[in-house]
Amino acid sequence: MSDWTAFGRVDEDGTVYVKTAEGERVVGSWQAGAPEEGLAHFARRYADLVTEVDLTEARLNSGAADAGHSLTTIKRIRATLPEAHVVGDIDALVARLDKLAVVAEEKAGEARAARDAARTEALARKTALVEEAEKLAAESTGWKTAGDRLKEILDEWKTIRGVDKKADGELWKRFAAARDGFTRRRGAHFATLDQQRKQAQQVKEELVAEAEKLKDSTEWAATANQLKELMNQWKAAPRASKEAEQKLWEKFRAAQDAFFSRRSEVFSARDNEQKVNLERKQALLAEAEALDVDGDPKGAQAKLREIQAQWHEAGRVPREAAAGLERRLRAIDDKVREVMDSAWRRTTKEDNPLLAQMRAQVAEAEERLARAQAAGDARRVKEAEQALASKRQFLQLAEQAG
Repeated sequence: MSDWTAFGRVDEDGTVYVKTAEGERVVGSWQAGAPEEGLAHFARRYADLVTEVDLTEARLNSGAADAGHSLTTIKRIRATLPEAHVVGDIDALVARLDKLAVVAEEKAGEARAARDAARTEALARKTALVEEAEKLAAESTGWKTAGDRLKEILDEWKTIRGVDKKADGELWKRFAAARDGFTRRRGAHFATLDQQRKQAQQVKEELVAEAEKLKDSTEWAATANQLKELMNQWKAAPRASKEAEQKLWEKFRAAQDAFFSRRSEVFSARDNEQKVNLERKQALLAEAEALDVDGDPKGAQAKLREIQAQWHEAGRVPREAAAGLERRLRAIDDKVREVMDSAWRRTTKEDNPLLAQMRAQVAEAEERLARAQAAGDARRVKEAEQALASKRQFLQLAEQAG
């Protein structure tokens, strides 16, 4: 510690003085001992002030203290110095405090600016959240996604601090109104949807009743056309609730199946032909499922083309087996397409193996049509024409996509 006693003196009657640039002033009286002890006593008081200033300066520079609080402390100490009962370099301490006050004021200003900026940012964030919520409430029809997002907005809202109470209250009213509006709109939507499903259920119950009236008919062609028309009406009608839809569909399909099964029994000759076709297609399917698609995709693709050509030549199979067979063959075809897809995308139209395959299938379909026309088989001609038109359409779409 510096010898602060040099800035003071004690006269003969024990009065203690401190020396400043403006002259001496009385700071106290010492009657308890030697004058040196009195000076030391008042110098320790000065040292306490210096320590407090040191601590204030250190905390201010480190950012550990609030600059406004530090400024208040500096001003308080500064105000006491003209009459402080201490002995020390008061002029130096005044000058030091004046400099610290300038620094504290700058830091306090920066802190205020930072708080203002944070408040502005917080206000902007909450305003943006409110506007998003209002847009969701007014426009969104993705009910689950929008509902989840509104919950996220609320959670984020709770983390934002610093907005003044009035503005925060006004924004909250807007958010709450948006959320309530969304809830009402969603409720109205599902209420309307429930009503539509009830109406759809009534429509499909009537279609089921009509189908069940026809299931015992022996007017094969007329009834088949009527059932097909009922199916078209079924597809065009809205969906009922999931449970009701499934039960009604099962009854509707059962009525159709009952009629077509009886018709199939009557057409025994056609059934016999279809049984032979079934055996042929089962053998082709076994051959297709044995293809090494991963090991030799091109070879598998070529062989599958041959199988598909023979598949179409084999003709119709019993109704109850057709879907399963087609599904299994389609699964093999999908697998081949998947393996060949990346190679197909990297090649030109001229070199693209899938396009070449599709052109070959078109050519094969043309040959089948020619054979059917030569045989004079009207049914086969119609089927061949439909198959050729379909393959030409797919080829055209593939060439345009390439």
